[in-house]
Amino acid sequence: MKKTTAIAAVLAALSGVAGAADGYPNRPIRMVVPFAAGGTASIIARSIAHEAERDLGESFVVDNRDGANGLIGTQIVVNAAPDGYTMLHVSTSIAINPGVYRKLPYDTLKDLAPVTIVALGSGYLLLANTRLGVNSVKELIALAKTKGVTYGTAGVGNSTHLVAEMFSRVAGTHLVHVPYKGVAPALNAVIGGEVNIMFIPPTAAVGHVKSGRVTALAFTGKTRWNVLPNVPTVAESGGPEFVKDAGWNAWLVPARTPKSVIERLQQAASRTVNEPKVKTVLEAGGYEPFANTPEEARAFLRSEIETYTRISREVGVKQQ
Repeated sequence: MKKTTAIAAVLAALSGVAGAADGYPNRPIRMVVPFAAGGTASIIARSIAHEAERDLGESFVVDNRDGANGLIGTQIVVNAAPDGYTMLHVSTSIAINPGVYRKLPYDTLKDLAPVTIVALGSGYLLLANTRLGVNSVKELIALAKTKGVTYGTAGVGNSTHLVAEMFSRVAGTHLVHVPYKGVAPALNAVIGGEVNIMFIPPTAAVGHVKSGRVTALAFTGKTRWNVLPNVPTVAESGGPEFVKDAGWNAWLVPARTPKSVIERLQQAASRTVNEPKVKTVLEAGGYEPFANTPEEARAFLRSEIETYTRISREVGVKQQ
């Protein structure tokens, strides 16, 4: 009797999930962004969420939960009910963390289901405090070889950390790392002179560059960024042939989320990222709209985890 009751309960629960998927969504969706408000991922997330509300017919509640290079917010989503009402908007950090931490509190590819990659970045801006007295990569390298130069990042193992270490190795310099809890605090540290330089995805920095609060020494993309056409590439600024894209942003949900829900979210993202308002925000930040399928997103994420694990080892990042 007990066994029959248990089976009935399971079938009822499964039926409830299926029903929820059929009518999805019918209440607000919580979008967890595991970084501080004002950072690149948060700006992109809010832009896409605002437009996606029209497509889905329900509102998004963007919830910034920064800390531990995205682990805190990601864990919230991993532990959430797999019903599509709690999702994750995350940056490349989710692919970096497996190579940075000895033991994660979750298995990225088993505990989360990729929905889509919503945006691809073309490069980072290399910023300098205006009082540092350098106006090119060539001058920065020369200064770094004669005295200590500090650089801020959004945290140990963050993409802003890895790109700086990759640059340092190629340039033959030793830069002193000062980690912060997010892109915004690190940028404020450069503006205020707490650190000398920073590599940053352009979205959060372009306004400060145009206002003269920081100096943009170079762009790490293959070509100049059309929003700041006067900022040279690293090589054009007297540095080495150093090219690095600015990563990507993605949507994920808890594992075991119904396939129909995942497909509904992917379809909404696909339409939304190409809306003029969103496209403008993405392109202004050095990103381009994407939105691949869930299957393609999973393969992409797996490949990125392998790539960044290798890079972390090559630049000597100590596992935490």
